[in-house]
Amino acid sequence: MSAGFDRPSVWQRSRPLWTGFDVPLACATLLLAMAGLVTMYSAGFDHGTRFADHGRNLLIAGCVLFIIAQVPPQQLMRFAVPLYFVGLALLIATALPGLGVTKKGATRWLNLGVTIQPSEIMKIAMPLMLAWWFQRREGQLRALDFLIATMLLVVPVAFIVKQPDLGTAILVLSAGLAVIFFAGLSWKLIVPVAVLGAMAITAVIVSEDRICQPEVKWPMLRDYQKNRICTLLDPTTDPLGKGFHIIQGEIAIGSGGTTGKGFMKGTQTHLEFIPERTTDFIFAAFSEEFGLVGCAGLVLGFVFLIFRGLMIAAEAPTVFTRLLAGAITLGFFTYAFVNMGMVSGILPVVGVPLPFISYGGTAMVTLGLGLGILMSISKSRRLVQS
Repeated sequence: MSAGFDRPSVWQRSRPLWTGFDVPLACATLLLAMAGLVTMYSAGFDHGTRFADHGRNLLIAGCVLFIIAQVPPQQLMRFAVPLYFVGLALLIATALPGLGVTKKGATRWLNLGVTIQPSEIMKIAMPLMLAWWFQRREGQLRALDFLIATMLLVVPVAFIVKQPDLGTAILVLSAGLAVIFFAGLSWKLIVPVAVLGAMAITAVIVSEDRICQPEVKWPMLRDYQKNRICTLLDPTTDPLGKGFHIIQGEIAIGSGGTTGKGFMKGTQTHLEFIPERTTDFIFAAFSEEFGLVGCAGLVLGFVFLIFRGLMIAAEAPTVFTRLLAGAITLGFFTYAFVNMGMVSGILPVVGVPLPFISYGGTAMVTLGLGLGILMSISKSRRLVQS
């Protein structure tokens, strides 16, 4: 009889699955997810099943987070090389004639029975691969190692740019550069590039009238990419065409004022002046209804999430986990900064979603995967300390 009473309960057996979770990170994620549900209901309640699908995507991302959090970082490291080369092979297959699926002029998808977007794989595969590389080179880093890491980064980014998918290319590039930076890239190399970039941006702004003429071709950029930059500089040149997105986003943000118009009371949103109001431009819908106060709260939520992720990276027990956590965290920063920037009119429109707020199945799963890796790294740190 005593053996029956000594049998552990369901909670005792499942407790190891729940212990070790980073509570501050989980709370920040939950609050941002709730903000996303509220915003999606307002912006997408009359948009078919968009709200229900967004809730489903959040649940799937939560399940992915929970599962990945149970995988030790040492196991994750084993997937780095195969995942990178599988993702690269799929990108190459997407570029081959007859294999890639083209939608709206972009060949970003591949039909393997189900339609997948290989570039999404690289958002996680890239930091995994580079973190694995620098872990192997620990204690013996040379300039050649950084050059090889750069080549590992540039090749898939080039395929993504060719699709074209500038938004995803920026996210993959930023994740890879974050790993290289955290691995110890010298400021002597970073500062000159930053100065050249600032000089190039200044030159574009100063010479806008000349270089934005229709007959002027920009090297290495397609016409639509040139038009996005020129429209950013002066959206009033085509207020009903290329500049419509930026102008309507700015109007919605400005009309929200300090406290916003109130939940479900956004006129720009519900009269359908805001294009892509449930995806790329959902921040404009949020700003109109919740105003400066709501935007400040949302930004603080992202700041806390990023700060917590960097804390996990700083306390990570190995080079691999430190670089991986840092890159994933800065990936969240890039997502939020680029989306808010393009909706506010300070960055070109490149099609980057706002984490947890924008609608999107693949992107949401990728976010859940990234958060799961952060949770796994946090759990491994606690195990080492104990």
